[in-house]
Amino acid sequence: MDRKKVILLVAALLIAAITAFMARSMFSGASAPQAAASMVKPVETGPKVLVATRALPVGTIITADSFRYQPWPKELIEEAYFTEGGGASSPVQAAPPAPGDKAKPPAAEEIAMSSDELVGTVVRNAITAGQPITRGSLVKPGDRGFLAAALGPGMRAVTVPVSALTGVAGFVFPGDRVDIVLTQNVAGPGGPPLKVSETIMRNLRVLATDQRSTNVADAEGKTEVRKYKLVTLEATPSLAERITVAQSIGTISLSLRSLADNAAELEQALASGEINIPEGATAEQEASIMRSVAQRPTGGKSSYTTGGDVSRFQRSTIPAQTPVAIAAENIRIQRQVQKVSRSATVRVSRGGVATDIDVSRSQ
Repeated sequence: MDRKKVILLVAALLIAAITAFMARSMFSGASAPQAAASMVKPVETGPKVLVATRALPVGTIITADSFRYQPWPKELIEEAYFTEGGGASSPVQAAPPAPGDKAKPPAAEEIAMSSDELVGTVVRNAITAGQPITRGSLVKPGDRGFLAAALGPGMRAVTVPVSALTGVAGFVFPGDRVDIVLTQNVAGPGGPPLKVSETIMRNLRVLATDQRSTNVADAEGKTEVRKYKLVTLEATPSLAERITVAQSIGTISLSLRSLADNAAELEQALASGEINIPEGATAEQEASIMRSVAQRPTGGKSSYTTGGDVSRFQRSTIPAQTPVAIAAENIRIQRQVQKVSRSATVRVSRGGVATDIDVSRSQ
């Protein structure tokens, strides 16, 4: 092929490539403003209703970060919704009173809680993320069924007596999590009893102190520390039985847990493989599993401290049985056997003369 023809062919291909690139740049530049314009969010208008920021299962205690206001179509707003600036919505507005007429007081159903008063209430019916919160889905403290709604599925409420010493000086509030410590004296025939304290249960949620299920704030907004004699805890049926038995064994004390303890124990459970997250689970499902594990009370692993661990003048083991103690125990058992064997006789008194009559089955 002629050298000039090759050069002309290469130049034509180069010019075509440059032209195609310039045309592509022109078209993409023209569409960029349209894409940017389409990405601009429309201005939110219309009334705003209170919606859940995350999934709220039954028994969830409402906090300030559990809800937010979101624009909602005006024609879809119901009376049970909470609207911004007005508590529960009321689409039907009453006519103003005529001159000279007295204004009628609002009906009981028209008086609703404001968004600030929702903090501390309990979810009665499950609410999904983004769903409007209604009055019927919440239970206020003091209402009938509030404590039952605060309990998680399959959980029970059990009450333990406390004092200023065993109740962290009154610094345990509803919503906190505590461990239960049992202190007892284990007696033995060979010496003084063994003094021991044992953490028998962990991560129990406090439901109420005395008959208060919410914290009381003073004029400055700070939580008041009050004395109480009873603490109601959330536990599984098995743990509730153990708590009842523990009250008859020794003294129960509450140990307040740190907020960071749940995160540390959660990491240990993940590392040990106790938590099984299925493959393909969404982020919301993983968060739900992690939250349920972090809120689960446990009673399997326990730790204890004896008097010997505190002072060298105290015991660290249960007193051993000496030969004298064993002999004394055998005598006590023999006396019990003799007492039972003599129970088959009846003493009859006739004319001042007492006679023992054997009424056993052998006669």
